[in-house]
Amino acid sequence: MIRYQLQQTLKTGIRTAFQFCGYDVHRYRPLTSFPQVRGLLLRRHAVQCVIDAGANVGAYGRELRTHGYRGRILSIEPQAAAFTALEAEAANDPLWDCVRCALGDSDGETMSLSVAGNSVSSSLLPTSGELRRLFPAASFSHAESVEVRSLDAMIQTGPLRNQTVFLKLDVQGYEDHVLAGAEETLRHTAAIQLELAIQPLYEGAQPMAAMINKLEAQGYLLAAIVPNTYHPATGQLLEVDALFARSL
Repeated sequence: MIRYQLQQTLKTGIRTAFQFCGYDVHRYRPLTSFPQVRGLLLRRHAVQCVIDAGANVGAYGRELRTHGYRGRILSIEPQAAAFTALEAEAANDPLWDCVRCALGDSDGETMSLSVAGNSVSSSLLPTSGELRRLFPAASFSHAESVEVRSLDAMIQTGPLRNQTVFLKLDVQGYEDHVLAGAEETLRHTAAIQLELAIQPLYEGAQPMAAMINKLEAQGYLLAAIVPNTYHPATGQLLEVDALFARSL
């Protein structure tokens, strides 16, 4: 009993110290760890390529490598400055390719990308007043004309046509448009990672329930979910990151 009490006191002290520095400490459980569940999916489905749509400066690809994924990565990013940084990040990795364009439901269009002050909130959709009010750094900075491709046009005519892929979407409310342009690609997509908006922060974005229904209709089941964005004043959950997978 004394040993148990000492352990609990030590745990509480350590956790309090980390919380004082802005961090939280939890017991590590592999089957509730988002990267570990993703890694299991990559291995179980023998994924040959991860398509990283909305790659920004390459943080997701770097995370994949850190967690042991050694297969091919195709990173797609429309924003000029972010793409330059992305190319530099991937430059020494022969299995990491980068393409500058946006993804959508049609191929060959030119659209205006609303670049946000923080870069990561940039979107083909207008930001809502709520997003700008809650997160001023996400406010409009400038516009860039970008080429829009469909995933089917990109993938079905190239070397990835018949490969098993994992699709990660970080496209700020444009997910349903990207999926609409990926009907053939989804036939050999084992799993999908994307943001789900409990409260959409982009005009025209689909809410969480609609996206879950859409993915379930296409044969994907929710495999993991973690909180992403909170209301800075109330703590209300606004967005989550979710993994969807086909059953084997």
